Amino acid sequence: MNPSYTILEEEIFGVTDKGNRELRGASTTLSQRELGLLVLVDAQATVLQLMQRLPAMPREMVFGILRKLLEDGLIKSTNATASDDLDFTGFLSSNPAPPPSEGALSAASQEAAAGEVALSQQGYYVSIARAATAVRTLKPDERLLAVVIEDEPHLGKLLRTYLGFEKIDAVLATNRQEIVVAFRLPRPPDFVLLDVMLPDTDGFDVLAKIRQHPTLNQVPVIMLTAKTTRESVLRGLAGGANGYITKPFNFDSLLKAVRTVVGLPQPRNDKPSSPFDAV
Repeated sequence: MNPSYTILEEEIFGVTDKGNRELRGASTTLSQRELGLLVLVDAQATVLQLMQRLPAMPREMVFGILRKLLEDGLIKSTNATASDDLDFTGFLSSNPAPPPSEGALSAASQEAAAGEVALSQQGYYVSIARAATAVRTLKPDERLLAVVIEDEPHLGKLLRTYLGFEKIDAVLATNRQEIVVAFRLPRPPDFVLLDVMLPDTDGFDVLAKIRQHPTLNQVPVIMLTAKTTRESVLRGLAGGANGYITKPFNFDSLLKAVRTVVGLPQPRNDKPSSPFDAV
């Protein structure tokens, strides 16, 4: 296994034929903890759910054992084979995505000026042309799924916590490999929050790859950026971004942008402010 492989809490593992032979054998070389975790792997539970079933086992120990089981060929990720349509492996190619066409740049140029102003004044901007046209109503037990691509782990976890209050489950990714794993999940996300600046790639390149993908190309993408220049807004809009959010975040503004691109009704004006808005 690649030593840099990142295991995500949302990832799902199944037992291989070798793993089943280990479980059925008269003897085993696995420790009691390793064997106990292998028994729980069922191709349905996420890593987070496995940790919840083993509250006495530290998080890092669970990840370490899963890594060892992977290296020994006893388990395998089921996310990578969930759907060929969601195979985002091509993103690992060293070839950058082509820049936006002249036509796309021209169409976005006037809107970029308005977007820059809106970002400066209210902290978010959603393209009128890419706002959801149909109202979406969630069922009582329905939750949205977001992929949050943010290289600051603390901020990513804060976003996941806040989105969770709004019936939105968030899968976090901080680098290229984690992005690939996130987009291999069986269910396509309802929207993506995409940081412009990433440690080993460019957010605009990730946006271009998403827009070229046969399954993901219609997923709303909101760029996260500390830049509010017209040039950066133009590049995102021309590349197919649905909108922008500026750092530091005002979470009420972020929620308004998310609701706009997904098609959910906006909250009432008298809704209490988020406790995170001071962050």
